Amino acid sequence: MDQSILALADLATPMAIRVAATLGLADHEGTAAELASATGASPAALARLLDHLVTAGVFAFESGRYRPTDLGAQLRTEAAKVLLDINRAGGRADLAFADLLGTITTGEPAYERRYGRGFWADIDAEPRLRRSFDAQMGWRFRDHAPRIAGRFAWSRFPRIVDVGGGDGVLLAEILRAHPEVRGEVLDLAPSATAAAERFAAAGFGDRASAVAGSFFDPLPPAADAYVLSDILHDWDDDHAARILTRCREAADPSGTVVVIEPLHEAAGTAMDLFMLMCFGGRERTPAELETLAADSGLVLRETVAVSDGRTALEFGVAGREW
Repeated sequence: MDQSILALADLATPMAIRVAATLGLADHEGTAAELASATGASPAALARLLDHLVTAGVFAFESGRYRPTDLGAQLRTEAAKVLLDINRAGGRADLAFADLLGTITTGEPAYERRYGRGFWADIDAEPRLRRSFDAQMGWRFRDHAPRIAGRFAWSRFPRIVDVGGGDGVLLAEILRAHPEVRGEVLDLAPSATAAAERFAAAGFGDRASAVAGSFFDPLPPAADAYVLSDILHDWDDDHAARILTRCREAADPSGTVVVIEPLHEAAGTAMDLFMLMCFGGRERTPAELETLAADSGLVLRETVAVSDGRTALEFGVAGREW
């Protein structure tokens, strides 16, 4: 059967699933009235939502009672809770796709059009959004971080600064895999505090620390390596170049900048469109990253696949012989 463009454009089902995730519907079963009582929803309205979820195969309806199917049970997973909950940073950002037309006609992020301020200003103003964003990044890197720690030669760098390192999930894995390395996370205050707590809980002692600050300001100087993990794709070329320049300014002539990114081909077109819609950012090819870094005074030394869909590009300071 030919695919229907109308089916592809359907909004009812994806929004119904996101509302179900936000309400935690899959944690319950019972009548519509019982589920409404458990979730704080309108019984009549919830019944109509549940009926559509039955049509979509997400819930089953038997003897007057609703229960999640095997498909619906996926709403209980951490992935669904982190990515689909409309009240969390990721789910809130996805809703800005409703204003995609403005992004395509003007080139400006839809997020600010929808919410009145950009994504980063929004999560800075709302601590719950900042916490949920850090949790989302922690979930995304739960599998990536150990691979990145094990597949790259971090032991060459006695001191590492993870620039924009969130709550420290990647740096913690690097330090765990390389006991001779010391490191610090630089991020805005709430995330830096969470990173310090993570390091203390891991028992890293004086091997790990966290510094509150912005990567648009001068960075802690003279580290052996500055790491930018999933940072540059959040920004347009001008801002990404400023971040790279701050790393080059902080590094000694022998210092290294390690950029870890989901490159354009691996990230896919949907994610590339999300980056534009949400941040005004973009997924880049290795050549585009190399050009961006060269404009910031950095030269590519090596490219290493470090995890599924993640590549590390190692840069040195231009003018230095390697």
